[in-house]
Amino acid sequence: MKKIVFTILAVLLVFVSCDEGFDELNVNPTKAAQIAPGNKLTKAILQTSGGRYENWRANLIYCSTMMQHFATIPGYWTGDKYSWNRGYASSLFDRYYPDTVKTVEDLLFQLNEEGHPEEMIAVTRILRVFVYHRLTDLYGDVPYSEAGKGVIEGITMPRYDSQEAIYADMLKELEEAAAALGTGTSEFGAADVMFNGDLSKWKKFANSMMLRLSLRLIKVDAAGAQAWATKAINGGLMTSNDDIAYLAHTNGPDGINKNGNGEVFSADGSPRISETFMGFLQGDPRLPILAARRSDGSTNPADLKGLPNGLDSAGLLDLTGEENTDAYAEPNRSIITGEDAPMFFQTYAEVEFMLAECAERWGLAGGDAEAHYNAGVTAAMKMLSLYGEAAVISDTDIADYLVANPFDSNNALEMIGNQYWIATFLNEYETFANWRRTGFPVLTPVNFPGNETNGTIPRRLTYSGSEETANPENYAAAIAAQGPDVLTTRVWWDAN
Repeated sequence: MKKIVFTILAVLLVFVSCDEGFDELNVNPTKAAQIAPGNKLTKAILQTSGGRYENWRANLIYCSTMMQHFATIPGYWTGDKYSWNRGYASSLFDRYYPDTVKTVEDLLFQLNEEGHPEEMIAVTRILRVFVYHRLTDLYGDVPYSEAGKGVIEGITMPRYDSQEAIYADMLKELEEAAAALGTGTSEFGAADVMFNGDLSKWKKFANSMMLRLSLRLIKVDAAGAQAWATKAINGGLMTSNDDIAYLAHTNGPDGINKNGNGEVFSADGSPRISETFMGFLQGDPRLPILAARRSDGSTNPADLKGLPNGLDSAGLLDLTGEENTDAYAEPNRSIITGEDAPMFFQTYAEVEFMLAECAERWGLAGGDAEAHYNAGVTAAMKMLSLYGEAAVISDTDIADYLVANPFDSNNALEMIGNQYWIATFLNEYETFANWRRTGFPVLTPVNFPGNETNGTIPRRLTYSGSEETANPENYAAAIAAQGPDVLTTRVWWDAN
């Protein structure tokens, strides 16, 4: 995959230079000068993975600490203490709409206008759903049907669609797009930096995402959740780690294809492994891969301790007598924090855990929750090898872990939810969404002085402040429909 990325970097450099004045190109009154669809797909995938800005603020500062994968001392890590920084909370909204959404909507329009093959349109529709589902899961009601249409249709103030309507359309889009795909190679070719044009993998991704979205409905439409889950399973899901939807980043001097999380870790040494997460990783062979002691880089499990959430430096001193966090574990900088690390969109391990849940709830997927759970744990450990040789876990270590931590059918949904939480480490958008729908793992909230949530874990992030002035009527309508634009307002599928 890295070789594929390298082959397109030169094209991307040209594309970036062409992007100056992009709006003007699209509204040329004589003839639109279009950029090749493949270049736009590459750019859209890179934008979906995201840069340092939104990964720092939305993914890590907020989601990772609210979900107690990380804990921090500095006050600007607002998610750790449930405080509110509007610009941080809106960072994904602020980056995705003018960039990612615009690119994918423009690409879809171009493919239809120029009569490109249906498979290229289907691939773009699938990526488009991923972009919007990440947005709506984080914010709730968002611009959808009219989003990204400023140049195409002259819509500069898009309405906010209800999350219920968005979900209905996204599921429809995935069903139709998956049905349009066969097993050949897309004309996107190497410009498809996720699957290298492999249409069978895009089809599996579409159905696996359908399964993810179906389970989001569990609180509000259990029958619909089961029906869509059945469709997804019958359509064909990821079947191994070879099917994982991820982007293989590089850290070349051009800076185009760096992992956004990795850029954060290069710039900010604050994050420590949360005491909560450390507790779950005891006896887990993933622990020395994911964590290392800040002071000396030791990965000996006996040397690794997690930092409690919700502390500032004074609180740390009062609680532990320590004045800094050097003795605590941080994400392992020799393995997982590189700017060339892979960025995962959806993994086979997640699919197996969802199948385990479907088997437990409805008897789907063969009805064997334990088999799917064990496959999920195995896949989650095996997939770490994508970080390099230092992250390989042996079959023996995996088998020993499963023997020591056997599946308990009396506690099935919690065990599945806990392992899903571990497997989505660093994909904190998904961690936050799945926790809200399942309640697992059971997390103890913090109650830092002056927090915005009265000591409860936030349920969403908040809209961009610019919407109040740039799109006031639609912003106001969204607030009226969904509830106050605060961290505690629940999105539609996260019913009480």
